[in-house]
Amino acid sequence: MPTNEERRATARRKLERQLQRRAQQARRRRMLAIVGGSVAAVVVLAAAVFTVVKTNREHQNKQASASPGTTTSAAAASPSGIPPLPPFKPAANLGANCQYAPSAEPASKPVKPPRQGKVPTDPAQVSVSMVTNQGNIGLLLANNESPCTVNNFVSLAEQKFFDNTQCHRLTAAPTSAVLQCGDPTGDGTGGPGYQFANEYPTDQYKPGDPAAHEPVIYPRGTLAMANAGPNTNGSQFFMVYKDTQLPPEYTVFGKIQQDGLATLDKIAKGGVAGGGQDGQPAVPVTITSVRLD
Repeated sequence: MPTNEERRATARRKLERQLQRRAQQARRRRMLAIVGGSVAAVVVLAAAVFTVVKTNREHQNKQASASPGTTTSAAAASPSGIPPLPPFKPAANLGANCQYAPSAEPASKPVKPPRQGKVPTDPAQVSVSMVTNQGNIGLLLANNESPCTVNNFVSLAEQKFFDNTQCHRLTAAPTSAVLQCGDPTGDGTGGPGYQFANEYPTDQYKPGDPAAHEPVIYPRGTLAMANAGPNTNGSQFFMVYKDTQLPPEYTVFGKIQQDGLATLDKIAKGGVAGGGQDGQPAVPVTITSVRLD
């Protein structure tokens, strides 16, 4: 039979073994916690890296998809690399001295020249309704960009210079798509008996700049003046129904409203009389009236 001393020794050894097991279990729990925390940290870090990489890729993809619509490079302007019209920067003397000098050819229809000198640039836009036998063509004149030209067009309209005149020319080439009007003679030789200087976009180039003679894109919906050379504007104008390549030597003085584009599309669908890419429109176009709204 064990003595009290032996029983106490046995109890101490049992307690020591229990304490050792508890210490080992505690160490294992700490190790598992450390390993688990490390794994979790790795998972969180990997997720963060994945998110950053994914976000960067999405950002790059968005930039790549947005760049064709936001870039101002010539290559993005059109598949052919032709640049767009230059941005408009108003001159300090815009509309300060509009002059309408007599031209070599007399007026094809009785008309008085517009008022000369300073003309207002306010309102910035002037709404005009052109009625033709093929449909209405709404126009919005850019009085804040080409005021001398708008002053002339309004004067001719108020004097009914355009009434009952033929649009004599349609171009349907890959790089030129316009309907030209404003000549009472109907053959492209007539005018108001006076002429005046170019405005936008010609005035955006410095003298001698070779870019002033290189093609740019006159976009669909552009309203611009026809001419026979620099500063020979009169009454003839053209309306662009598809993006057209021209040197910036033709004054832009407005844009065509949606109803007008629909009318132009109908006229253009008929093509050029006798075929080809340039000539009288196969569908006769008569301007019956041009009136300010």
